[in-house]
Amino acid sequence: MNIGITAYVIFIAYTDNKKYNLFWRQLHYWYLVPLILLYFKELYLMVDPIRGVIFDDWLIKADRFIFGTDPTHSLMKIANPYLTELLQIVYGTFYFLPIILGISLTINGKYEELDYSAFIIVYGFILSYIGYILLPAIGPRFTLHDFSKNNFEMPGLFLTDFLREIVNSGESIPKGTLNPAAVVQRDAFPSGHTQMTLLAMYLSVKFKSRTKYFLIPNGLLLIFSTVYLRYHYVTDLIGGFAFMLLTLWSGKFIYKFWNNTRNNF
Repeated sequence: MNIGITAYVIFIAYTDNKKYNLFWRQLHYWYLVPLILLYFKELYLMVDPIRGVIFDDWLIKADRFIFGTDPTHSLMKIANPYLTELLQIVYGTFYFLPIILGISLTINGKYEELDYSAFIIVYGFILSYIGYILLPAIGPRFTLHDFSKNNFEMPGLFLTDFLREIVNSGESIPKGTLNPAAVVQRDAFPSGHTQMTLLAMYLSVKFKSRTKYFLIPNGLLLIFSTVYLRYHYVTDLIGGFAFMLLTLWSGKFIYKFWNNTRNNF
């Protein structure tokens, strides 16, 4: 499968250079969307067999050191179905945020900005995937709470349960899984939701995209939802912020090097 994907990438890169029209240009960028999802699922087959351990205890201790308590327990004081419904919907917009930005840049003909944004987003995802291998963790909904009672303790209104099932299935725990903590993806640290959302927000401001008026408020709510909905420890969010900074800092050197190489070629 990966050999086939590699061949496709080489073909698209070559064709894009030879036939620089709208059709090939769009193929050049948008195959990245399913590819990121595919690699996310492929990573699932690698992390636990490679590491065979989780580090949730470390993350819990870090949260308790910073806050003196478990933030997900503290947030139960403000939990209500209306807020839960809103935040579960917002949480579900995660993968669409870079797409919304990309569509906006495409419509406005900002292809240099789109090129840089596509690179930064893909590079950011790859760095987060490396983080999952270095420090695998499953998150507070399994360690600090009873996962089977999540729908009862944090009820929504109309869409919450349905959206939760989509998220659960995406993380390899479809409804009826007997031991979900044993099979769920080890992807809590860093918080990719925080890292990638911050990157999308930053890029929308950097390139003066009108999507910033949606991405910024939606993104802030999304980041808050990761803890409120028990997907992440606050330490994961701090890690996501650090990985965002690492992505931007190291990415500019790699992108500049690659651009120079590509132009010379």
